[in-house]
Amino acid sequence: MTNDKNVTAQIKKLIEEERARQSQGLEMIPSENHSSVAVREASGSILTDKYSEGYPGMRYYGGCEVVDKVENLARDLAKELFGVSFANVQPHSGCPANQAIYFALVDPGDTVMGMSLYFGGHMTHGLKVNFSGTYYHSVQYTTDKDGFMDYDAIMQLAMEHKPKLIMSGTTAYPRIIDWKKMREIADASGAFLAADISHISGLVVAGEHPSPAGIVDVIMTTTHKTLRGPRGAMILANGNPSNPLKKPERTVENIPSLIDRAVIPGLQGGPHNHQTAAIAVALGEALQPEFKEYGKQIVKNSKKLAAELLQRGFNIVTGGTDNHLMVIDLNNKNISGKEGEKALGLAGITVNKNTVPFDPRSPFDPSGIRLGTPALTTRGMKEEHMVMVADWINDAVKNHKDDKKLAGLHSEITKFAADFPLPS
Repeated sequence: MTNDKNVTAQIKKLIEEERARQSQGLEMIPSENHSSVAVREASGSILTDKYSEGYPGMRYYGGCEVVDKVENLARDLAKELFGVSFANVQPHSGCPANQAIYFALVDPGDTVMGMSLYFGGHMTHGLKVNFSGTYYHSVQYTTDKDGFMDYDAIMQLAMEHKPKLIMSGTTAYPRIIDWKKMREIADASGAFLAADISHISGLVVAGEHPSPAGIVDVIMTTTHKTLRGPRGAMILANGNPSNPLKKPERTVENIPSLIDRAVIPGLQGGPHNHQTAAIAVALGEALQPEFKEYGKQIVKNSKKLAAELLQRGFNIVTGGTDNHLMVIDLNNKNISGKEGEKALGLAGITVNKNTVPFDPRSPFDPSGIRLGTPALTTRGMKEEHMVMVADWINDAVKNHKDDKKLAGLHSEITKFAADFPLPS
């Protein structure tokens, strides 16, 4: 059996292997990014040793004077950054954060509505095999044939089924979401309206995507992706929590109290204080002027890459992008999404296979791939570099059966990537 010292050495070696993998290639999965050293240092701090069930000033454990300050700082930064009066920074990640919203606002068996995973939504927006589609009666909306959200069709579906909660937001949709139209749909059908902005929160901060704050009832965002923090999540709203010992009615005004109670004692025990500290660091970074420039550059890079890929004959869902990502339908390239993901990976470009609207193939071997520019932008790449990236993608797809050619592309990309080091 391996002793502890050997395990430590093995893990250290594997961490270095992952660092090399990331630095020598192009990370283009839209939900991934490169966090700062300061974020990683906070995430690996001694705060991981402290238990602190409850909220600042209302803990079930002693010795929480310092972690109270950490959590209050993170909450204050989140409220300032997103223009809201309430923030819960304790959810361990995006899925449990969305689960807390359901737990707070609807009962098992109630009708809920969200975008289908296969058309750009998320599994927690009502996928049948997820808790959101198992414990609730899930109604799923799709896009039109060209991949655009069809707000008239969503309204019709909502009026037919009268959901109690509508989850808006996406994970693979390349266009701007019209929060006001979603508000009209929720009001007409009598539903609470939640916005999952996990993918676009960094763009919202940078002014590159409209904010749902003040329009929707509750917002959830993860803290990595375009926000460039640690793995974690936040739930945001307006209003202030009331007496924590009294269960409030389900009203918009009571959402802060409902959320706090849903997170603990509803779904979680102690928060991860090292994660909370790293979130605070990331939010502080997002308040700096250079973060807005980074957010603007993400979109510039994404639009340039989409335009270059279109010139090379790629079929991009909706014909382009307004944000940080794009979905490419590979059917006209005679290659599946799974094959595309593998070929690009061998070339040193990390993407993920993805369904396309009305995909004729299985979700486990879909027709498309999803890729984006956040991580490339963090490393300092600009529009002129997207021309090279488009060439490499095109070459990898063309030569997806030629391992030698793909290895050659990886060598080119590794040399190129050396000029754009990871944050260190």
